[in-house]
Amino acid sequence: MSTKPNVLLISTDHWPAALFGAAGHPAIQTPTLDELCRSGVRFSNAYAECPVCIPARRTLMTGTTPRTHGDRVFKDKLTMPDVPTMAQTFRDAGYQAYAVGKLHVYPQRDRIGFDDVILDEEGRVQYGVLDDYELFLGDQGYAGRHFEHGMSNNEYGNRPWHLPEETHATNWATGQMARIIKRRDPTRSAFWFISYRHPHPPIVPLQTYLNLYQDIPIDEPYRGSWSTPPDNLSFSLQANIARGAKFTPQQITAIRRAFYALCTHIDHQLRIIIGTLREEGVLDNTIICFTSDHGDMLGNHSMWAKRLFYEYSANIPMILLGVAGDERVGYNRVDDRLVGWADVMPTLLDLAGIDIPDTVEGMSMVGAGRRDWFYGEVGEDDHATRMVRDERYKLIYYPVGNCRQLFDLQNDPDELIDLSSSAEHADTLAGLTDKLISQLYGGDEAWAENGELVGLPDRDFIPGPNRGLTSQRGSHWPPPPRTNMTQIQWHAEGKDK
Repeated sequence: MSTKPNVLLISTDHWPAALFGAAGHPAIQTPTLDELCRSGVRFSNAYAECPVCIPARRTLMTGTTPRTHGDRVFKDKLTMPDVPTMAQTFRDAGYQAYAVGKLHVYPQRDRIGFDDVILDEEGRVQYGVLDDYELFLGDQGYAGRHFEHGMSNNEYGNRPWHLPEETHATNWATGQMARIIKRRDPTRSAFWFISYRHPHPPIVPLQTYLNLYQDIPIDEPYRGSWSTPPDNLSFSLQANIARGAKFTPQQITAIRRAFYALCTHIDHQLRIIIGTLREEGVLDNTIICFTSDHGDMLGNHSMWAKRLFYEYSANIPMILLGVAGDERVGYNRVDDRLVGWADVMPTLLDLAGIDIPDTVEGMSMVGAGRRDWFYGEVGEDDHATRMVRDERYKLIYYPVGNCRQLFDLQNDPDELIDLSSSAEHADTLAGLTDKLISQLYGGDEAWAENGELVGLPDRDFIPGPNRGLTSQRGSHWPPPPRTNMTQIQWHAEGKDK
């Protein structure tokens, strides 16, 4: 029997760091995750290096930043970089390694070092792959019906799940992971990765969880004084605000209620996995990490989704439990160090006593290291944005319009007041700007001249058509044709599928 610890890495998609009861949220119901916070450490200042799905997941699985792994956009046909992955590193150390859910790599069946991957890719049929969740639905007599609810993968229409509860993607992923744990080789330690597709849209919670929130007041979005009127904002922010301009206050409340319902559903399903670990007698020797690739603005500052560096988009959950009695992690702690997804791989390897590959750029979160500042980047087109965050202040930069924003997160955690024009904060703004300029590469250097940011000419955002309803899926039985769904056609309906 191996005495090395097992490792369970749990990821979700679109979950902001604020959405925990343990973080003080007034409405969200997360009893399981709150208990994990009390049993381990919650990192309150965890950030996505690139808050969009594919680049973030490349960072998670390689411990490298976008500059190294090659994607800060959403390159859905980019293969993994030639560096050791987290899964392969665990396997090289003698571990068995299995993943369930959304891997988001190309080719889709690339196991990136895992022994096996039981896949749910949210109906991405354009690559010619039928994933395991679709196979499961077919076996249950629901072949191709998982999008008959009519909701889109990148839109905020919502309704209850339309098939039996046991067919919901959250239940399916949980059941698959519980079965993998039960079928493990008992002579070897295991690295398990469960990657839930929700609360990423489509927003289709079970009716049970919508009912749970009927008597709980739903908090309203907050809006900074700088965010209105939108005509005064830079091009990229105008574009994002236009996305949700059609929503009424009642619809926004319904969106947030349904989104919270998806979160609570995941929270409750995690109890099954933890219960399986406990009943299999391996819980005390299992390291657990819960996190998310990025958050979702959910209407704050009148904005939606990700690709932004405001807190609800870029500040991500990071909960860590060591094996029983591991004082390096401790319990019932909040750690305010600046950490990111590049740090997950070295942290889990460190706790497991495995050498960290030289290619890893992150640092162990249980070590003594502490960053003075953190850099984030997303996009290379007119919607590009960059961030530098130190222990107190955050600088957000939009090159189109050469727009800088400065927030004091110590005194203004909701980023309600932009201090970029404050004479009192001029030195802080200049210092963070210098740090940002030092990180520019790959064409970004043109945004600076003689040590000053000059950016790109501003322009007004003009909404265009949305004929694809933001990448709406259709009936998947019979399976859709692959030959017509070229990358160009797919991207015309929305970059972040």
